[in-house]
Amino acid sequence: MQKSKRGFRKVKRLLIGAFLILIISVGIFAYRWKIGAIDKTSVIVNTLSTFEKIVKFLPIEQDIKKEIETVDKLVELVFKKDDVKRRYMLMLQNNMELRPGGGFLGQYAVVEVKNGDIVSLFIEDANLLDQRITAKVAPPYPFTKMMQIKKWKFRDSNFSADFPTNVEKAKYFYRLSGRGSDFDAVIAVNASVLNRALEITGPITLGGYGTYTSEDAVLKLEEFVEKKYLMNEDLDTQNRKAVMKKLAPAVADKLLTAENFKKTIDLALDELRNKDVMLNFENPEAQKMIEEVRWGGIVDTTWDGDYLMLVDANLGALKSDYFMKRDIFYDVDLTLEKPTATLNYTYTHTAKFGDWRTSDYHSYLRMYVPKGSNLLERHMVSYPNIQEEFGKTYFGFIAHTLINRQTKAVIKYELPDFVKEDYKLYIQKQSGVGDVPVKVHVKTADGEFNQELILKKDVKLIFDK
Repeated sequence: MQKSKRGFRKVKRLLIGAFLILIISVGIFAYRWKIGAIDKTSVIVNTLSTFEKIVKFLPIEQDIKKEIETVDKLVELVFKKDDVKRRYMLMLQNNMELRPGGGFLGQYAVVEVKNGDIVSLFIEDANLLDQRITAKVAPPYPFTKMMQIKKWKFRDSNFSADFPTNVEKAKYFYRLSGRGSDFDAVIAVNASVLNRALEITGPITLGGYGTYTSEDAVLKLEEFVEKKYLMNEDLDTQNRKAVMKKLAPAVADKLLTAENFKKTIDLALDELRNKDVMLNFENPEAQKMIEEVRWGGIVDTTWDGDYLMLVDANLGALKSDYFMKRDIFYDVDLTLEKPTATLNYTYTHTAKFGDWRTSDYHSYLRMYVPKGSNLLERHMVSYPNIQEEFGKTYFGFIAHTLINRQTKAVIKYELPDFVKEDYKLYIQKQSGVGDVPVKVHVKTADGEFNQELILKKDVKLIFDK
């Protein structure tokens, strides 16, 4: 009996680690470990709280101070010992198959926390949830055009570039499946987080499932849960992603060691900044702080200058985004009668041949620009679908890239006149897309300005005249 209890405690601590590090990924965690025969609890909550008080007086950037304050408040909320049970939905997204809100939503989890402890954890394949949905919800363009999908369901709920919009849609489909959607928070995590976590832990070996490294973990998982079942129809497909349930706690156990503590915190903050982890809390104070540090995956509606956000949706139903590279060259001419922008967006398909993972790349590209922009020219993309959303105009195109080839999409458009005044540019990054090289050229009456950067997170550029 004693052995059974010890085993339960070990499983419990691993689940705590998996949930709070790999999923929330923000330093919002407590970790239990065993020394000899004694169970001890590391209350990192208290450590972070103390650090938050000290950091106000340290000579570090204000943005980082704000992030630490936010961590502290979220820690306090998640681990509040008030006998209240809190529920969290975790959206586990595979960005090898890109969606506007990150990666394809293959799995989800529901976690209940009370007094700082996980009291229940449920993980399920999204397809199993969708099987319980009988309602017929019309899918958005271009699902019907490109994929012949007739019903919109949970697995495709993250079709917006705006995470709060996706959260509400996911809750909607969850209710349609016959369950309550009263979650205290919804957290999205892209698969690429795993590779970066393994850079810290080193290789992980699982009995019966092989060894996983930072170079190949996501690919190996994809091969295990996809290829084997494509090749053998007799295998059980209902629980084919069980390996993920084993790998997460194994990684968390190594992340939560004293020597890896700082690296894990740095990883967590990086993943939040680059939108591979996104947070949405019901608590208004918590959500306000999340939005202030830009961890909420929100499409900005307040910016009063030039704006650009490129949002791809992989419509090929394969994991081709693992092989895709993107480059942006954005050229603005403010000397013309109407300010004019030209976007050169280059897709490079690095795969050498097609297989079960990839084929030619087919994307629905939405290009968000200032409201009132007027499309002039387009090359290497389809006839546009032009709409307004989030206080922006967007141009929607179908773009194709052949294996081992490039597609150089060129879109030219007039900007509204207001962008001329004290020209500035806000570029927002799509969740799950990875690092994108960006070159910006601005021509004004006072001269020409150039800026080069790697788009790792949302960035605001000010061009001095």
